[in-house]
Amino acid sequence: MRSYIIAVDFDGTVVDDAYPKIGKEKLFAFESLKQLMAKGHRLVLWTYRSGKELQDAVEFCRENGVEFYAVNSSFEGEIFDQEKQSRKINADIFIDDRNLGGFPGWGETLQVISNKIEFTINAHGVEKKKKKKGFFGL
Repeated sequence: MRSYIIAVDFDGTVVDDAYPKIGKEKLFAFESLKQLMAKGHRLVLWTYRSGKELQDAVEFCRENGVEFYAVNSSFEGEIFDQEKQSRKINADIFIDDRNLGGFPGWGETLQVISNKIEFTINAHGVEKKKKKKGFFGL
């Protein structure tokens, strides 16, 4: 299985949105994040938080068994220079409560990533399709 860099929002995704406080953990959030890490995916905490509020979020996740590969950056140790680079980070997947359609929950999120489900938007709405593995879907 291919490993991904997965950017994960905090407020409204890992916990209920109570910014600047830390909300209640979302159902299965930490269990799901640990499963993703166990499968070899690199998790990046990607959040609006900064300063003490950011440190509180990082510590809350650490206390719940989740250490991120990087925090608000594309890789650990990256130094952001706004004159030379974009604030957008490099990730394969973004998990955020503000996605089109909202946050589906951790059970659905794990299924989408694990089963390589892709979404297509057409005139009739959103359609899920299992991603093909190779030629002729084999």
